[in-house]
Amino acid sequence: MDTTLLVVIGLVALLGVGALWAVRLAVKSRARPTGLVEEMVRLTEILKRGQSDLDGRLKQMTENQAATQAGLTDRLHAQERILSKALEERLSEISKRVHDGLEKSSNQTSETMGKLEARLAGIDEAQKNIQALGSQIVGLQDILANKQARGAFGEVQLEDLVRDALPPSAYVFQATLKSGRRVDCLLRLPNPPGAIAVDAKFPLESYRELREAADDAARKHAARGFRAAFTQHIRDIESKYIVPGETAESALMFLPSEAVYAELYANFPDVVETSHKAKVWIVSPTTLMATLLTVRAILKDVRMHEQTALIQREVGAMLKDVARLAERVRNLGRHFRQAREDVDQIQISTEKVTHRGEKIESLELEEAETEAPVRLVSGGDVSKS
Repeated sequence: MDTTLLVVIGLVALLGVGALWAVRLAVKSRARPTGLVEEMVRLTEILKRGQSDLDGRLKQMTENQAATQAGLTDRLHAQERILSKALEERLSEISKRVHDGLEKSSNQTSETMGKLEARLAGIDEAQKNIQALGSQIVGLQDILANKQARGAFGEVQLEDLVRDALPPSAYVFQATLKSGRRVDCLLRLPNPPGAIAVDAKFPLESYRELREAADDAARKHAARGFRAAFTQHIRDIESKYIVPGETAESALMFLPSEAVYAELYANFPDVVETSHKAKVWIVSPTTLMATLLTVRAILKDVRMHEQTALIQREVGAMLKDVARLAERVRNLGRHFRQAREDVDQIQISTEKVTHRGEKIESLELEEAETEAPVRLVSGGDVSKS
């Protein structure tokens, strides 16, 4: 296609050069009009021949161009078919990949949604539990706001701890003393130390006032109330539940709150000292459990001591049985020895009998050998040879 364009440009340029040359000749031959006419005629013929050649060339170029165009069209069609087939295969592969990817993504999405639904269900359940816990907390706050309900709360916690640590025979709840006073729990220990009284106390108002104090003055006022409340509880327990001859020389004050216990021992050592002097030991849930475990070990040791006499009696009886068994073994040994001696005597007698039998047999053989043979003689005499 580029060659054809160059040929056409060349012919056009040739025609232009011919026209310029004719003009130049015309200018030069103004004085010779006859030669100019001849020259123009010759130039016209040359142009006609060039035009004819140009038409032929153009026709040939057109045919070549058509053939080239047809071949190019065929190649383009073939390439288009190949490209279409490749595109179809590629599109089919891409479609398959996209379908597989979408299916995998759909499965993963479904699985993720399932997990999300499960988690949402768990969250809903947790939310319900939180709501229930919130209502329980509100109920607990209501309980702790009431002094009598708060005392019952401490008693319930005390009972749970005691039941978990001790056997039923080692404690009594709401035990009545000889004075008629009722104690929350009475631990039955042998003398010494004797029964130990445990009373639950929960001075929550003074503790809250102490924690919510906004300045030093309020804190000092709350501290005085906190100290006074504990001092009064210590005196009450000392006077009511430490009874000589009936209980131990000490008693336990149970605080159902670790926070109140920590505040007392951290910032009120004078109250702790007062309790020690009164022999009223203040315990929290943790320290009470440790105390109860110690009590259980003591009770176990006491039971072991109580069983010592029985064990000794049983051991004595067992030793007597062993002695009787030894005597019977000795008697059996004597019987075995006597039987052995009898067997030996029987064996001796048997040997003697056998020996005598052998002697008798040997004597009979000797007698048979010493007898002479008997011979008959004429006349009826019998003679020995």
